[in-house]
Amino acid sequence: MRRGGLVLSYKLTSLSQSLIPSLSLTLADCSCIMFRAAVRLSVSGARSLTRTQLGRTAPLAQRCYSHGGKPESDEEFDARWVTYFNKADIDAWELRKGMNTLIGYDLVPEPKILEAALRACRRLNDLASAMRILEAVKDKSGPHKKIYPYLIQELRPTLDELGISTPEELGMD
Repeated sequence: MRRGGLVLSYKLTSLSQSLIPSLSLTLADCSCIMFRAAVRLSVSGARSLTRTQLGRTAPLAQRCYSHGGKPESDEEFDARWVTYFNKADIDAWELRKGMNTLIGYDLVPEPKILEAALRACRRLNDLASAMRILEAVKDKSGPHKKIYPYLIQELRPTLDELGISTPEELGMD
């Protein structure tokens, strides 16, 4: 087979030379063969990815973090987080971890949860975390302009009692 270009000769071992004297391939033939082999491997790999195994498919409607238990109501969710932030021995790491987890949910926390978190900040004398909580809630409110003022209105007595100013009052907005 000769189509032009560089000719590659493959000399086979003495045993196979008696069966096939020599094999000549051009560089174009080699690249076609290599391309076909690469396509064949990628297609078979893609087929194996698209095959479904019965009994191993995850249900689409079940929440992954619910661990198969019954879904918790809004009141139970709020009570769980209020209890978490009201722990007497909470430390700064647990406060940050709880807030990061809470902000990671697809919701804006209720004022009673934020009140418990702000009180935990006061117990730890951690004004920076209190500011971060308020900034995170403002950011989490997103384009809904009525949520953040509502939260500040609900938290105003707690903020005044604890002596915490909002980021807007400090000129940090």
